[in-house]
Amino acid sequence: MSSPADGGRRRSARLTVAVTGAAEGVGAAVAARLAGHPDVRKAVGLDVRRTDLPGVIFRHADARDPALADRLGDVDVIVHADIDTSPDTDPVTRTAWNVRGAQTVLTAAAAAGVTRVVLYTSAVVYGAFPDNPVPLPEDAPLRAVPDGSLVGDYLEIERLAERAPKAHPGLAVTIVRPAALAGPGVDTVFTRHFEAPRLLVVKDTEPCWQFCHVDDLADALAHAALGDVDGPVAVASDGWLSQQEVEEISGIRRMELPEALALGAAERLHRLHLTPSPATDLQYVMHPWAVTAERLKASGWAPAHSNVEAFQALLREIEGHHAALARRLGKKETATTLGAAGATVALVGTAALVRRARKKRRGV
Repeated sequence: MSSPADGGRRRSARLTVAVTGAAEGVGAAVAARLAGHPDVRKAVGLDVRRTDLPGVIFRHADARDPALADRLGDVDVIVHADIDTSPDTDPVTRTAWNVRGAQTVLTAAAAAGVTRVVLYTSAVVYGAFPDNPVPLPEDAPLRAVPDGSLVGDYLEIERLAERAPKAHPGLAVTIVRPAALAGPGVDTVFTRHFEAPRLLVVKDTEPCWQFCHVDDLADALAHAALGDVDGPVAVASDGWLSQQEVEEISGIRRMELPEALALGAAERLHRLHLTPSPATDLQYVMHPWAVTAERLKASGWAPAHSNVEAFQALLREIEGHHAALARRLGKKETATTLGAAGATVALVGTAALVRRARKKRRGV
């Protein structure tokens, strides 16, 4: 992990840093990096479950419980890493978990006298549009659509992060926006895109694929906690990959569809609860949303993984899984005579059949 830049605002005393969701995933990775760091007096793991991480002091705490403030009396900085990104979680439950968690952490931190909160969302908050500059600057406007998906959760967390310092003077908030996450334990709509037997490509679009290895995110969150990095900041591997490059690396061929058919099918399938992602999520595989991580780099952080390395880690993680439009297929589904490829075609075909049936009912 990089140290804060010499020109940064260093504290004279070592810090006590707490991490929510420290029992697994990103939270555990951040807590492990903080433990034993020369700038850290104490690394505190906050979770309702306990795991053994050398050098980390665990405290039983629920990030959504207002009593969290009682567990932060000696904490200088808190990193909130307890985010649910699973495509399989009920959307209402997921939003309640993510938004309430961020809100509670910010309020509890202010009540306990914590000086800085580090949150992470995603670069998806910028939105994916054909007129996006490549790469997007970190101060670009947030143009994503709050459509009830995980993107909506991230936008609400961003709103809370912007308001918190105004409501709680003395509390600084850093928000970190990673590109598409890749690596061990990562399961998102983006990783499932590559579980398909054919990569869905919308005709006449040119996406840019940019990844952030989960280890680089953990480094960035720890770095932001210790270096007083002012946010928002983006975190990603340098550059990006073209659609052709991801196809060559993955060995997965494309299935190209016209935009109207692709979006129409995705919308109807989501409405029928056959797929977890709304049609608006397809924008992220159609248009560019690559970012630059200049602010973190200027403070001394650098990605350890290239886009190719991060993408290869993604491919290793999804090996043996099959999905169609972010819906993961079970063994029974993939074992049918159609196979996973047939399931993808069947899902797209379902939307066409539904459309035809509705036209017949209307007498069209």
